[in-house]
Amino acid sequence: MDPLLTGPESARLAGVNPATIRQWKRRGLIQPDGLDEHGRPMYRQMTIARAERATRDRAGRRIAA
Repeated sequence: MDPLLTGPESARLAGVNPATIRQWKRRGLIQPDGLDEHGRPMYRQMTIARAERATRDRAGRRIAA
């Protein structure tokens, strides 16, 4: 099971600033996979990983394995 993560948790996972997660959402790269009890967006790890990969690929960057 892929648990839902908050924006800041998702940012830590992807190694980006929390503002980047918000930017990806505004640009339509990600859509929330759910909402918390306060209506804040929640994301699955796979959603964030795909957006991070797509962003990196478009920029022509690679990460060391």
